[in-house]
Amino acid sequence: MKKLLVFTGISLILTSCNVNYGNYPVRRNPYPAGNPVNRANTEREYNELIKTYKPETAEVLTDLLNSSDPSNPRTSISVENRSSCNMVLTVSGNNFLKKIPIGAGKTGYTMVTKNQNYRLSGNVCNTVYQSTKFITSSYSITLSN
Repeated sequence: MKKLLVFTGISLILTSCNVNYGNYPVRRNPYPAGNPVNRANTEREYNELIKTYKPETAEVLTDLLNSSDPSNPRTSISVENRSSCNMVLTVSGNNFLKKIPIGAGKTGYTMVTKNQNYRLSGNVCNTVYQSTKFITSSYSITLSN
């Protein structure tokens, strides 16, 4: 009987301790928080765009390999999506609007006219990304959650 009481007492003490010895990482929910409706809308938009989207691969590669050509009026924007979610990047500027579907872990890109302001926006795992950049040469960013 004494052994049972001692065992029960030790068990209660050990289970009530919530100490993180050794600074081990605390496990968190692997799924991002946020509004599931926004994530569903982004996923729906991504799935629709991916069906008809035509990437400008050859033009972007040519721009990146010949970036020293100042006579070219266009340059590239590339976005690496290091998050675990698909996203749709909207690039808008003077008489320019393009939506680019970028899968999780993938890179999306487009060609734009140099020496103009462009607004880049999108949702990355329910986190809003918005930025305005003046593009003079090839531009690359990495997004993650």
